[in-house]
Amino acid sequence: MAFANTNRVRRLTLSLIALLGVEAAVFAADAVLAPDMGRAERSSPVALDRRGAWLRALPVEDGRWRIRADLARTDSTFQKRLVAIEDARFWIHPGVDPLAVARAAGSALATGRVSSGASTLTMQTARLLEPRPRTLPAKLIEMVRAVQIEARLSKREILALYLTLAPYGGNLEGVRAASLSYFGHEPETLTDGEQALLIALPQSPEARRPDLRPEAARAARRAVLDKMIRARILSETAAAEAEDEPLPGRSAFPALAWHVAGELARAAPADLASVPTTLDAGLQARLEPLAARAAQAQGPEATAAILVVEIKGRAVRGAVGSGGLARPGGWIDMTRAVRSPGSALKPFIYGFAFDDGLAAPDTQIDDAARRFGDYQPENFDRIFRGKVTAREALTYSLNVPAVELLDKVGPAAFEARIDGAGVNLVRPRAQTREAGLAMALGGVGITLRDLAVLYAALGDGGVAKPLAWTVDEAARRERSPGRRLMRAEAADQVLAILRETPPPAGATAAALTKGRPVMAFKTGTSYGFRDAVAAGVVGPYVVVVWTGRADGGARGGLTGRDAALPLLFDAADLIDAPASAPRPIAPRGAPQALARLETRNAGPRLIFPPDGSTVQVEAFGPASRGLVLAAGGEGLSWYAAGEPLAADPVSGRTIWRPKGPGFYRLTVVDEAGRKASARVRVK
Repeated sequence: MAFANTNRVRRLTLSLIALLGVEAAVFAADAVLAPDMGRAERSSPVALDRRGAWLRALPVEDGRWRIRADLARTDSTFQKRLVAIEDARFWIHPGVDPLAVARAAGSALATGRVSSGASTLTMQTARLLEPRPRTLPAKLIEMVRAVQIEARLSKREILALYLTLAPYGGNLEGVRAASLSYFGHEPETLTDGEQALLIALPQSPEARRPDLRPEAARAARRAVLDKMIRARILSETAAAEAEDEPLPGRSAFPALAWHVAGELARAAPADLASVPTTLDAGLQARLEPLAARAAQAQGPEATAAILVVEIKGRAVRGAVGSGGLARPGGWIDMTRAVRSPGSALKPFIYGFAFDDGLAAPDTQIDDAARRFGDYQPENFDRIFRGKVTAREALTYSLNVPAVELLDKVGPAAFEARIDGAGVNLVRPRAQTREAGLAMALGGVGITLRDLAVLYAALGDGGVAKPLAWTVDEAARRERSPGRRLMRAEAADQVLAILRETPPPAGATAAALTKGRPVMAFKTGTSYGFRDAVAAGVVGPYVVVVWTGRADGGARGGLTGRDAALPLLFDAADLIDAPASAPRPIAPRGAPQALARLETRNAGPRLIFPPDGSTVQVEAFGPASRGLVLAAGGEGLSWYAAGEPLAADPVSGRTIWRPKGPGFYRLTVVDEAGRKASARVRVK
């Protein structure tokens, strides 16, 4: 008895060992001969705007549109009908349906030919992953692969994979690509006729293409509708109505926010079907033609870029990377390119100076020729204005006061504070050169995105946060405390000054316009006119624009004020920013030349150059650049040292070209014979 029990235990043990050995062999074979999921991984998600509108997806190999299916954004009725028609026991079988195999085998034996298929949706998915000729050995391999896939993925994942790989004619793969191309919308809501066509197409996509073979497509749709009637998932009346639906053609995919949407789609995880971005498709569609027109107006080599950021959450609502893909360098995202900001960093020099107690908005600063070591800055117009307040110096973007304040703040400290806000300033030959005063005038590189981070900090009480490109990132930014760039008081002082900057020609000053958001803005022009930049805070938004050449080439005479500022105002006008009442104008001391408003009968008023001023020119004589004279009055004539000055025939302005250095008497006379004069020193 004991011996018999021992034998029984031994046999049971050996059986278990054999079973484990078989299982181990199966698992090893499964691991070594795993299904190839490469085609599934080489698929593209869809970048969506904040309301779910399609922005862009990426083509895969051979230009095929293999778009990842998103079951949450796919008509649930369509999913149920697809399963009912193609694989009724999909939710319960292990990848192979034994009943369907038995039925197909019995039919083949009875008729002598294959009259019905036994492919499940999982088997079809296996065939789409690893295409093979339709032979009996291939069918057996599909069955094995189907079981392997079922062991790896859930049923919903398998259904999503099938709807990603299914062919729909031409270079269309996946139900989202087909729905958008044929019907012009995502498959979230599909008509009965659309559902029937999408079920029919994958079985013979080229022979049934509705845009090329409408009769075959109509017959295939009718056959699926008949199956729905027999399965009692569609009434005969609804099927008749579906049959009357016109067959679709094929349309191109949307490609809004081409650069950013592509960037986000490429960076998405392999299992993500949709990338919900912060972009606003409506605003984006308005900004892109605006950038294209601006680029076209500035020459055949020019391009443009625009960023619109909602300060709350730092959500990027609009991002235009170029003036168009057809323009030189149009495929380069210029919002990511490192370019010189010109004077666009000056507000932060003043903000740090206010924050550190080194200056206040009405602190007087000397705007005069001065050397800082081996560095001698000049104003853009080569003119020095004597004593000015910090407010005036920033409003009119004077260079010497900005450099002097940067010298007080410290170039290294300035760079460190910017870096502490998460913004990278790129210096020439950064490994060998220290931060210098030239940063005040654009001697440093920065991306448009980082510039938007800094200006958003001005609009958020001095707190800097990274930009948010997805809905999830924006939610995190709202909860984040951010990094303190400067005190709120200093940021508000800078914004108050920037709101007083003269607007571009043709734009009305915001402070004088009822119901319009107040724009606080700054422009910048890089050396050689390579980059024209303008950045502004308008209502709850920050707008940053750039124009220039993608290759960094120089352009003649296009400044930030001329080439970028009008684009900034135009872009701001496209935003649905809430109106804000103009701020009250606080009383303060006026510049000496404007201390008293002249009456109508007082005669001409000489504006530039003012009496007693010293002006600096770079050359003398008729070939020099000269100085543009300005005065208020009607029918004016100008004289220098008693000699009449002629108006420029092109611009109509009077340009004075001094013969040499020294003191001059300038006189302006109006049509009534009244005159004003100024004694000016020329250096």
